Amino acid sequence: MFSDSSADEVVRRSGLIGNTKVTREDWMNLALETLISEGVEAVRVLALGQKLNVSRSSFYWYFKSRQDLLDQLLDYWRNNNTRFIVEQAGRPAASITQAVLNVFECWLDETLFNPRLDFAVRAWSRQSADVHRVVNEEDDARVEAIRAMFSRHGYEATEAFVRARVLYFTQIGYYSLEIVEPVSNRLFLTPAYLLTHTGEAPREGEVEAFAKKMLPRRPG
Repeated sequence: MFSDSSADEVVRRSGLIGNTKVTREDWMNLALETLISEGVEAVRVLALGQKLNVSRSSFYWYFKSRQDLLDQLLDYWRNNNTRFIVEQAGRPAASITQAVLNVFECWLDETLFNPRLDFAVRAWSRQSADVHRVVNEEDDARVEAIRAMFSRHGYEATEAFVRARVLYFTQIGYYSLEIVEPVSNRLFLTPAYLLTHTGEAPREGEVEAFAKKMLPRRPG
């Protein structure tokens, strides 16, 4: 629905001027980018309307209230960032290392998992008990999907749970610390990550196939 552009860039690229009809997607795109770049307090109907160069009445064609917009932003986050982790963890895999590589796709493809949006929602959760509860629920759902993945590959219950938490929270910490490194470096370290997360070395050709699949999706 949206890219890495700033809120102003969303408006510029949309060509929204004068009385041009503004769609629900335009409002959502701008609200999402504003949430990411400026925080939830900046997601205000009047301010968004001014950037879109339309009146507040346009907003109410698509949303009941500001709270309705905020609820839909949270739903968007849940239905994208969480859903894709769950789906990737549930994909059939011949080995546990291949299964983990399926999850790793989320960390290298922002169409599957947008870290900037995740970080923004976590910042929002520190201001809202309701959002904090939702974030905790989604973290639990993500860990549970990864735990189930380990269990399917024969790991005992406690070990599967701990490995799932280590795999997931390691990556969330990676984002929180804003660690930046070339994708090529991460791919080089992938066999060691797989061994650390699973206790097994990747099978022949798994990492090479993963790299071939992921490199076209990311620069660097």
